[in-house]
Amino acid sequence: MRLVFAGTPEVAVPALDALIASDRHEVVAVVTRPDAPAGRGRRLVASPVAERAEEAGIEVLKPAKPRDEDFLARLREIAPDCCPVVAYGALLPQVALDIPAHGWVNLHFSLLPAWRGAAPVQHAVLAGDEITGATTFQIERGLDSGPVYGVLTEEVRPTDTSGDLLTRLAFAGSGLLVATMDGIEGGSLKAVPQPEEGVTLAPKIEVEDARIDWTAPALRVDRVVRGCAPAPGAWTVFREERLKVMSAAPAAEYDGPALPAGELAVTKKTVHVGTGSHPLQLLWVQPQGKKPMQAADWARGVRIAAGEQLGG
Repeated sequence: MRLVFAGTPEVAVPALDALIASDRHEVVAVVTRPDAPAGRGRRLVASPVAERAEEAGIEVLKPAKPRDEDFLARLREIAPDCCPVVAYGALLPQVALDIPAHGWVNLHFSLLPAWRGAAPVQHAVLAGDEITGATTFQIERGLDSGPVYGVLTEEVRPTDTSGDLLTRLAFAGSGLLVATMDGIEGGSLKAVPQPEEGVTLAPKIEVEDARIDWTAPALRVDRVVRGCAPAPGAWTVFREERLKVMSAAPAAEYDGPALPAGELAVTKKTVHVGTGSHPLQLLWVQPQGKKPMQAADWARGVRIAAGEQLGG
């Protein structure tokens, strides 16, 4: 089939690569978000998908909005058979959905109807799910509500960050997306409506959502740290400044005094913090305006006094 691929971030690149390598399909164009400012200089930078498409000599379309008439006219000229989508990042109007013969097919990183929305992997980690996966489905006007073509499952490991899990799903899901395109072309796949039960929502994780509540049980704090890594990053307050907690671990061998929620206990090699249940060990932190560092190095630098707390 003639395909127009839609995607923007790095997580979409494995699927684009898999489709480019497919013998049965031709990626004739790519749709991605416009160049965005990045870095200290805030210069405009193309998306990872745009960069990969340009390397492969594929036409790149960057509409400000996918309802722009120039974009819709070019899409009609290209006349794709299908438009596979991975993390494009913009709402597609019905007029665009109607152009390809087989519509737009999204690779979504959850087992739909669970975790519909922008941050399914983060919410799976935050919720403590033991199994998640990826789903290909036909895009319609509802939020990730279209009929399903295929699924795969993936274990959520106890130490997984959202970044770890998303990377695995991106590569596994690329094969699922190619297989879905194969099945649509050959007529062997028919989309099946999603169940009405089991719907959960996964809205974008905002910075305030990533603030650590040290009165919560250690299990919950651990999930927040892992679920918000690498972005937006779990954080707390120390001496009235923001401190990112980049990684932590259950303190299985802690034998110090009981720690109230948020209180710090420091040795030469370890930093522990109290929670609503048992302490956690801080591994890596990032003070405001500084680079990430090991928690023990940070603690030595700031000279933590007895009884000092995180959380403000």
